[in-house]
Formats: sequence, C-alpha cells, structure tokens
Amino acid sequence: MGKKRVMLPVTEVDLTNVKYDPGEIEAPHITGFWLKVFVKLVEMPLLGSLIITQLKKQNKMNEMLRDTVIPEPPMFRPEFPPQEPEPGVVFLKEDGKPEDRVDSAVRCLPQYNPNSNYNSDLSPFQYWKIRDYAHSYRQRLTTPSSVAEHVICAIEEFSNKKPPTPLLISFDPEDVRKQAAASTQRFEEGKPLSILDGIFVAIKDDIDCYPHPSNGGTTWMHEVRTVKKDAVSVSKLRSCGAILVGKANMHELGMGTTGVNPNYGTARNPHDLERYTGGSSSGPAAIVALGICSAALGTDGGGRSVRIPSSLCGIVGLKTTYGRTDIKGALCDGGTVEIIGPIASSVEDVILVYAAILGSSPSDKISLHPSVPCLPDLSSHENSHILGSLRLGKYTEWFNDVFSPDISNKCEDALHMFSETHGCKVLEIVIPELDEMRTAHVVSIGSEAATSLAPDLQDGKGGRLTLDSRINFALFNSFSASDYVAAQRLRRRIMYYHMEIFKNVDVIVTPTTGMTAPVIPKSALKLGESNMKVTGNLMRFIIAANLLGFPAISVPVGYDKQGLPIGLQIIGRPWSEATILRLAAAFEGLRLETKQPESYFDILRRN
Repeated sequence: MGKKRVMLPVTEVDLTNVKYDPGEIEAPHITGFWLKVFVKLVEMPLLGSLIITQLKKQNKMNEMLRDTVIPEPPMFRPEFPPQEPEPGVVFLKEDGKPEDRVDSAVRCLPQYNPNSNYNSDLSPFQYWKIRDYAHSYRQRLTTPSSVAEHVICAIEEFSNKKPPTPLLISFDPEDVRKQAAASTQRFEEGKPLSILDGIFVAIKDDIDCYPHPSNGGTTWMHEVRTVKKDAVSVSKLRSCGAILVGKANMHELGMGTTGVNPNYGTARNPHDLERYTGGSSSGPAAIVALGICSAALGTDGGGRSVRIPSSLCGIVGLKTTYGRTDIKGALCDGGTVEIIGPIASSVEDVILVYAAILGSSPSDKISLHPSVPCLPDLSSHENSHILGSLRLGKYTEWFNDVFSPDISNKCEDALHMFSETHGCKVLEIVIPELDEMRTAHVVSIGSEAATSLAPDLQDGKGGRLTLDSRINFALFNSFSASDYVAAQRLRRRIMYYHMEIFKNVDVIVTPTTGMTAPVIPKSALKLGESNMKVTGNLMRFIIAANLLGFPAISVPVGYDKQGLPIGLQIIGRPWSEATILRLAAAFEGLRLETKQPESYFDILRRN
C-alpha cells in the first residue's frame, strides 16, 4: 500500500503552481471476436475482478478515490450560489404555456427575411430553419402533410442504404401522417398552435414519446418498462404542434461516445458515411444533420448525447443547466448529471425548442432555486454592446490538447475573429484537477446507472446488453460506496474552482471534442467496440458541464483537412443559458465556413 496522499483544502491551493496533466486513459482497443473474449474474461468472478482492478490502477482511480484524503464534504448533486442577472434578456414564464414561451422566443430573434435561404444556390450552404418552414406553411407554399411525405421517404431511403444506416428505432409512418394532417388542418383554419406547428422533431430512444416504446437502444427495456404517456419535455413540444417522427437510434443506454449499436445498426455521419456520428445521440444528430428533421431531443449525461454528436455532425447542441428542464419520463431521470436538451441545425432553432421544453420540476424548484428563465434579445440594438462586454476564459494548455491540431486552430481562429469583431476579451484561466474531475464523473454517472438498472441486470437482462455495455457495467459495479462519496468530495472541490473562475470571466471556451468523427471499424458493426482512448478524446472538454451542472453549447466553427466538422464549446455560469445562446448566435453570425453534408435531403424544396 502506497503512502496516503492528503489534498490541501481547496481554498489553499496555489493556482500559480498548477501544472496541466492530460491524464491519458489507459485501456485496450478491442472490437469483434476479441471483444467477445474480453467480456467473457471480465465477467469471470475472480479473473474479471483482477482485470478491472488492473484497469483502475493504470488509470489511477483507486489512487484518487481510496488512497487520498479529500478534506471537502461531499456534494451529491450540483449546488449553485446565487447568480447575477444577465443583461439584455427577455424573461419567460416557466409555468406558462409552452406555446406562449415559444412566441416570446420568436420576438427575441432577428427580423426574419424569407428570401435569405430561398437563394441558397447562390450563397454558402444553409439548413432550412424552423421559420422557413413556418413561412412556407403560412404562405400556402406547402403543407405539413406534403412535407411529411418527403420526411417519411427520406427516413426510409437513408435507413435502407447498404450497409444499413438506421436513424430511428421506432417509426410509424401512419402516425406521422396523422400528426401532419392535424397540423395541416390547423393551418387551413388559420389557427397554428405556434411557430413549431408542423415542425418535424425526432426523440431519442431513452425519452418517452407515446405510443412508442423507450428501449434506450436495448432489445429488452420495453419488457420491464411500459410507456403510458409522453415525457414532460415531449408533451410540451406536442402542445406546440411539433410533429414527433419517432424514437431515434442511440448508443445502448447512452453508455458510449461513438453511437455504435449492434442491436439496431449504427447510425452514420452525414459528412462521411464511413464515420461515427458520435454518441450516444447518434440518431438525433444524424437526422438533423441530414436535413430531415429541424430538431431533435437528446439526453446529456457526459456530453455524449447532445454536444459530442452535434459537434461531429456539424450542428448545434445545447446542454441546459442541471434542473432547468424537467427530465421526468427519461430513462435517466434519477441521475445527478443528466439533462434533456435540444439538437438543431442553427442556434435560433435551438432557442425555439429550448423555449418550449424549459421548466424545472417541482422538486428541483425547491432544492436548486433556479433563476427565472430568460432568452437573449437578439433583436435589440444593445446586443452588440453586450457581446463586447463579455469576458471569455481560455485554459490554453487544455484548449490545445487535441488529437488533431486542426481542431484547436479552427477554434482559435473563431475566437480571434470573434474578439476582433465584437471587441470582447479572451482571458487566460487555469483549471486544476482535470484528471480528478474525469474520475469523479465516471464514478458518479456509472454508479447512478448501475444502481438504477441493478434489478433488471441481476434478473438476467445483463447478458442481453451489447459487449461494450457489459464492460462498462463490470467497471461500474466495482465502485464502492466510499468511491462514490470520494467522487462527490472531488465534485465539491471542482465546483469551487469553477465558481472562482466565473468571478473573473463570463464563460469558458474550449473545443467541443478533442477529435473529429472517428472511422467505424467494420469489425465493430456486428459485435461493437471498446475504445477508451477515443472516448477520452471525445469527452476531454465536456465533463465539467455534466458533473457540475453548468449550461454549455456546441456550435460549428469549420472543418478539418478531411472535411469533418469541428465544434466550439461555450460553458456558462449556472442558469446562464441566455449568455451562451447569445455568444453561440454571434459565432454563427461570423459566417464561418459551411458546407453541405455528403448526404443531405432538401426536404422543403422537394415540391
């Protein structure tokens, strides 16, 4: 047994002596037959325990959790100090009608020009926005029923490609037609419910959307869990008239970063079909990036379900403050790191969907004391002045720790252009204990997942999981109660560091991921893949927002030399969605490089 390490109280840590530690993950990359062999070994009672113990030793997990004295008390879920109000915002009624919030959101957007996208053959590529669809419906240029046929055709065409590229796990074309017919009738009567009426939205397979089952990417969850109604967030979208196309594909139980799923097939990246979309929201990101749906809902517990796939697919993903959206009706609704958030092709579309679904649960209102939700008034003349006053924090050594320098270079270029355009300051910051943060996160999310699924996995369902999920749960089940408490002590320390940083800056900026979309090994399609180095590269920058509950957004800023999308991440203070949305819209407004994905469906022009 080595000597116990004693951490200094967090208030006594000298930040000037902090040295950046990349903390590389040590684990084998295994696919195909050898993955099957490895799982057999890991699940053997004695040998499996020895293998997991060695993996944890290589990654210093026991050293951090069991051989270290951590003086801070545990923080079992995010605790936020009171926050200063954000400038230049419009406040929303959290308990009001979702459609009223969406109407308020529309008034926050810049004036709509219907010609801006209709001449897109002569200008850089742009996705159709929600307001483009709404304009077409209101001007009788098309109808939701007509668009529904194009959506159904595109979903079936793409999903039937060789090799199969399934976007949806549960899909009922007749139900889509029925929803579209009701929307079409409302437009004929001149009574659309909101700007979201007739807008096509996909729902990740771990969020309830009645009457579809919620399998979470497994083959068996419907056997133990019956869906009787929509999740709260889905219900809000439905009340706004959104057309819910079905349950989108995902990495099984959200336990991976690539989106590989041997159960249903692996969704593929529209920019290169030989590459992953990123996970776990593989289907939601792909269906938006393809142009088939305007938006999708994902769950984000480790960046894997909203920000990572959004970055890899060249679209926008918003992770809200923990507790800002009611997560009831999602498979992960008992966790302390997960949220439900929107994925869309533009910041303004993310704003519209976010306005619809926001609203804390009754219990979170009591325990988290959320500030009143608000949106940036992007139509205001003050917007430019507010942008110029913002302070952006950047930890350069961390920022540059990427698999490909294309990523840090493109993000740096975007930051430079932004500061030149708006006159804001980019300030150097230091974030201690990043490796400890990663360990605290994996123990937190892993222990919570293992606990919530324990009855089913012990009842024989564990053997029906995919191979990489079984490796994950072998690791998760090795964590002790003392490991979990130690992780929560680290959580409090890391929260302290970040709140101190936020006294001097308004946001923290990083690349969203440390690598662009990885190639899909052919051997992974049938049996899956375990590649923790890829996981580490994809998750390098996104963990803080989950472990600490901060809002964060990924916005595209260009492409690497292979033409693969790169995302910039903006992390904000608690409850500061308006600030990060304002910044994301401004980065989008720089008109950085955009290009049409290799695979794309021009749904609105298919008339």
